[in-house]
Amino acid sequence: MTRKIGFISAIIALACIALFWGTRPQPAPIAAAPQCQMVDRAQLNALAVGEIAGLKVLDVPRLLPALAFEDATGAPISLANFKGKAVLMNFWATWCAPCREEMPALDALQSTFNPQHAQVVAISMDVGGIDKPKKFLDEIRATRLTLYADPKGQMIKQLKALGRGTGLPTTLLIDKNGCEQGFLLGAANWNNENMQKIIKLFE
Repeated sequence: MTRKIGFISAIIALACIALFWGTRPQPAPIAAAPQCQMVDRAQLNALAVGEIAGLKVLDVPRLLPALAFEDATGAPISLANFKGKAVLMNFWATWCAPCREEMPALDALQSTFNPQHAQVVAISMDVGGIDKPKKFLDEIRATRLTLYADPKGQMIKQLKALGRGTGLPTTLLIDKNGCEQGFLLGAANWNNENMQKIIKLFE
C-alpha cells in the first residue's frame, strides 16, 4: 500500500512539473530598435558570398552607441555625424598587414558610392598621431577615403563592449540610422558587385 501511494505521488509530481513547464511563458523574440532597417535577411545572406563570404549578417540589427573618434584635424567626430548614410566602418592600422592589403579595395569601393548616401569610414587605430596613416594613404594613392583616426585609443573599450574589435581589421555594416546590420572580422576584397548591392539596400 505504501509503495502504491509513493507511485501515485510521483505521478502527481511529474504532472505538476509538466503543467509548470507547459504553461511557462516563452521568452519574447528579440526585437530590433524601431529605427533599424529590417532588410530581408535571406537576401543579405545571399549577397554575402564570394569575396565577402566572411560578412556575418545579424539576425536582428542593433542600434549602436555614438562611437567617437577624430577627423584629420583632431576634431571630435562620431557615428552620429553620418546619420542618413549607409556606412561601412572599417578599423585598421598601418602595422596590420591584412589592413594594408584591403585599403585599396575600400578606396575603390568608395568611388562607387554617392557620398550623399553612403560612405566608407576607415578609422586608423594607430596610437600616437595621424602622420603614419596619412603617409600610408598617400603612398597607396587612396584619394577617395577620408582620414579618420583614434590616436588616443578611445574606441577599444567601446568596440570590446560590443563584442567587436578583438582583432584588426574589423568592419561594421551600418545602416543610415546608426544600426549595425552585419560585421566582418579580417580582410576582404570589398570592391565587388555584391558589396555595392548590399550598401544600396541601406541607402
